[in-house]
Amino acid sequence: MAKQTLNLGKRWYVLHTYSGYEENVKRNLEQRVESFDMGDKIFQVLVPKEKKIKIKNSKRVEVEEKIFPGYIMVEMVVTDDSWYVVRNTPNVTGFVGSGTTPTPVDQKEVDSLLKRVSGDKAPVQKIDFEIDDVVRIVDGPFKNFEGKVSQVDHERGRLKALVSMFGRETPVELDALQVKKI
Repeated sequence: MAKQTLNLGKRWYVLHTYSGYEENVKRNLEQRVESFDMGDKIFQVLVPKEKKIKIKNSKRVEVEEKIFPGYIMVEMVVTDDSWYVVRNTPNVTGFVGSGTTPTPVDQKEVDSLLKRVSGDKAPVQKIDFEIDDVVRIVDGPFKNFEGKVSQVDHERGRLKALVSMFGRETPVELDALQVKKI
């Protein structure tokens, strides 16, 4: 009796890895593809990341953050050989899917994700504050003060809040990352 051979065509699959080892797994898998001569079955390995803006030491910093920590994506044709090479890469805990057969990711989702990670556009900071929202300042010289939003600048990612100091309301300009809604 012949051994069953998997072949579902060239599709994207999700691999579960130990969290924090995504880049390591990507590097190891790419080396294994080369050494096992699997370039015709395993095409791309992707750690989905996107650029975000964070506040560090009171400064805006652009950082790359993993979209799905603990997961990487692989574009491949699943055969017994390619499955074995991927599955036995160090720090890979398995394919996402039921049983031993990996489940391919829907192409629309892949296209959407690839567009998101391509980095064509500058990181956008979504500001979900409105005038009259009550906020607590979480960073900067006015940390732990509360205020009421009086102005929102979506393009610059900033807002003005009226903070009560010495018995008067004082307008303070803040980065949207420096405040949290109460």
